[in-house]
Amino acid sequence: MPDEIQDRAGVPVLVCDPAGPLVATEQDALDLIGAAFAGAQVVAVPASRLDERFFTLGTRFAGEVMQKFVNYHLRLVVVGDISAHLEASSALRALVHESNRAEHIWFVPDLDALDARLGATA
Repeated sequence: MPDEIQDRAGVPVLVCDPAGPLVATEQDALDLIGAAFAGAQVVAVPASRLDERFFTLGTRFAGEVMQKFVNYHLRLVVVGDISAHLEASSALRALVHESNRAEHIWFVPDLDALDARLGATA
């Protein structure tokens, strides 16, 4: 399935294909943002599509990507199991915890959890 905008809990979401290209540069993030401008308010990216540097906070890649989404007033949702990354980094655990308490960046285990979260904020 290609990346496509879907209505999820009444919110237009660009749901990214797990088999799509890796998000490994700021330009890759901007390409997703550009695709979202076709009508999405949220971009749901499978964790498997994020370069490993995203989960190593010292690289600053996660911050760069997240800031791009905030700047363009789009919500970024990382979808999938990131437990191995969380076990390896207390800083990442703290980031995920704080992000999930806010509105701009979320980390969810699957699309059903995203739907529930979107439904709760609608």
